Amino acid sequence: MAEHRLLIIDDDARLAEMLVEYLAPEGIDLTVVPTGIQGLRSAQRENYDLIILDVMLPGLSGFDLLKQLRESGSKTPVLMLTARGDDVDRIVGLDLGADDYLPKPFNPRELLARVKAILRRTADSEADEPVEITVGKLRVNLRRRDAWLGDQALKLTNAEFVILVTLMRAPGEVVSREALTRTALGRQLLPDDRSLDTHISNLRRKLGNDSDADSEVVIRSIRGSGYVLVPPGE
Repeated sequence: MAEHRLLIIDDDARLAEMLVEYLAPEGIDLTVVPTGIQGLRSAQRENYDLIILDVMLPGLSGFDLLKQLRESGSKTPVLMLTARGDDVDRIVGLDLGADDYLPKPFNPRELLARVKAILRRTADSEADEPVEITVGKLRVNLRRRDAWLGDQALKLTNAEFVILVTLMRAPGEVVSREALTRTALGRQLLPDDRSLDTHISNLRRKLGNDSDADSEVVIRSIRGSGYVLVPPGE
């Protein structure tokens, strides 16, 4: 019996067939659809542990699909497939709520590593920790994977949630970019990888850091070191 359910939304039949052959032996139940509209319907109708989403799709683009999915409240992790070297696609995808991205063409082993990293971090039970962590008016529920700032619910992607929890576990302490990348994205930080910075930027915006100098909780960048969650009053 498959351990995880995964949805592949890509109109490249040969690529989809290759992914099925490569991922199925890993205990993953795969569903493949070739269009954005079909993919959106399947994602909204069924429960998946992960969605692999191509940017270029007939009918409904990957960006539009992802936007509608997040606006509907879906927290399902999304790994976007983008054109190699297209930083715009990567940034837009992460801004819309993608958890990670992989440029085409890619090595199947790299895709498998990304898939396993996402599934591993979303399946963590956090059994040895309290159910809730609180810093000022900011609180997260590890079991439900919910985040609140006061009485306002925060709509976070899985990567943003993991980054926030990692920073909240050590308020006032600097967490290196390398550590955050390993924890949140499940991979080593590379010199040209700006994914973490994009996730942090989106997280700051959702916390109100970019519009209010008196934000309750602030994520501060420490040049050459990493990021720190500054508690209230500090």
